[in-house]
Amino acid sequence: MITARSQRWRERRARFVPSASIINPAAYAVDVIDCGRLARPFIEQHHYSGTFPASRMSVGLFECAEKASRLVGVATFSQPMNNRVVPVHTGLAAGEGAELGRFVLLDSVAGNGETFFLSRALRLLRQEKPKISAIVSYADPAERRDDAGQIVKPGHIGGIYQAMSAAYRGRGVARTQHQTPDGQIFSGRAASKIQNYEQGFAYAVDQLVRAGAPRPSASADLREWYAGLLASGFLTRRRHPGNHVYAFALTRAARMAGRSLRALPYPRDASADRQGTEALA
Repeated sequence: MITARSQRWRERRARFVPSASIINPAAYAVDVIDCGRLARPFIEQHHYSGTFPASRMSVGLFECAEKASRLVGVATFSQPMNNRVVPVHTGLAAGEGAELGRFVLLDSVAGNGETFFLSRALRLLRQEKPKISAIVSYADPAERRDDAGQIVKPGHIGGIYQAMSAAYRGRGVARTQHQTPDGQIFSGRAASKIQNYEQGFAYAVDQLVRAGAPRPSASADLREWYAGLLASGFLTRRRHPGNHVYAFALTRAARMAGRSLRALPYPRDASADRQGTEALA
């Protein structure tokens, strides 16, 4: 379903503004920002995931005021978790592409703010990182609710990417996810770190503890502890249908490389995924 509203975020909750509202370009500035000092705190505060990816570059949208500017949006271009993502969806070598890992605008930004901001962010990316010739981005169609039934993240089909003429590559692989009571997805990679005592497992444990899980004792077997979180229902297994995948060609060479790949018709209806991932017994 195509709606007349544009999605925004604030404090990790979805907000909406009328799509027909028009941004005033003179009131905003777009610039490269420091990932650690500006981008990460903004993303962790406002994006529904509360996490920051392995960034290669971040760009900020600033609302200009008389005395000071205010950060109201961030686009973070990141390293894909799987090195095959860029070749499969763009036809280029892995190092020639990146992922639009996070894209967040506050609800003070007008309805067409996405295309205004993203087009300028891509332009800055080309200037700062000329080796990057293509971008892969995902649209998550699954609605997500917390244990109280409140919508944490509405599903979407990537309307902004369609508006910017990105190539649609179809759906990602369906998978089973583990969801915490607040409606957040605990990544499979983090779960693997805990279960296999890999580097970073302590941080992954702390993520679950902050979400309300009991802290394991120093002598606890973390495999058993994690299995207990699933058995108790603290972590809920949910089946995800697969994200929509889009690709942006930023150069003529990238457009040529993408011609050999399938470009499918844009999805127009998210109703089949609106209820989100189904809980599994």
